[in-house]
Amino acid sequence: MNKREFLKTGGLLGVASLLPSGRLFAAGTSAGSCVLIPTETAGPFPLDLTANTFYFRQDVREDRTGARLRLRLRILGDQNCGVMENLRVNIWHCDADGVYSGYTNQNGGVDTTGLTFLRGYQITDANGDVEFLTIFPGWYPGRVCHIHFQVYVNSNYSSISQLTFPITEKQAVYTDNPTLYPAGTDPLTPSQDGIFSDGYQYQEATLTFNSGTQEYESYLEVTVQGTGVPTGLQEVRNTEQFALGQNQPNPFTDRTVIPFRLQRTADVILDLYDLNGRRVARLEQAGLPVGEHAMTVDLIELGLPPANYAYQLEITNASGTFRSTKLMTALR
Repeated sequence: MNKREFLKTGGLLGVASLLPSGRLFAAGTSAGSCVLIPTETAGPFPLDLTANTFYFRQDVREDRTGARLRLRLRILGDQNCGVMENLRVNIWHCDADGVYSGYTNQNGGVDTTGLTFLRGYQITDANGDVEFLTIFPGWYPGRVCHIHFQVYVNSNYSSISQLTFPITEKQAVYTDNPTLYPAGTDPLTPSQDGIFSDGYQYQEATLTFNSGTQEYESYLEVTVQGTGVPTGLQEVRNTEQFALGQNQPNPFTDRTVIPFRLQRTADVILDLYDLNGRRVARLEQAGLPVGEHAMTVDLIELGLPPANYAYQLEITNASGTFRSTKLMTALR
């Protein structure tokens, strides 16, 4: 297996307690010298992962069988290598047989129209991390084993790329799990692949096996444009109506406060979602006036365990309904 250390956080729950600095530099880089992730094609099977909130989920496997893979991505900004929180990260990839969900005429006529397996998105936490539970992807003719991902910074800019794995460790997954991967080892190396042949130094994720959880674990740092990115129309429209702040403190233990500012009188709904997209709590306040406001989230009162939660503020005023989402981290 890969001798490089896998930077394990034990999942998204409680990551901040394990990474107190909230910052990590890629090997060979220093603050202010991170290298942008290469831009790659979205591929023939991207779909719109955010068209349905169903895709906000940590476990993307559905009914697909394969070796369990826990994939963690850390998103850094290119200006100072600092972690970037509250960004949406999409992933999608093929199953063990090299087939994507949602398309027809694959691998000799396989039709998966209407299916949604192995697709999903998460929001980066205070450490810039997202984590997905999936299966190790197979391969298909002409492409080396890979996973697609998109880091959505705002409506005017997103970084689309792909990652692959070290050759020896990748082939070991296939040889150690022959019933799950009947096609056998991957016939291509990244240098033989049309996408990675121009270099993949910053796109090779770690790959190790955790004997305790019986899962493969993978990690990659991804650098995107962190500052000076134009704000899109939707962000402008939101800021004309309200501004949602980061909960304070964050991370927290049992209780935190979410600040926001209203530009017009509005009815306000605060929803909390777990990392598999289930709404677990709702707080409402009607007729709030213009100005600064705050809503308190008490996990004990709500009967919720410490975890990462996405919080979405929805405001309705005379101009319509507007929403914004961020992530909070509650420690054990």
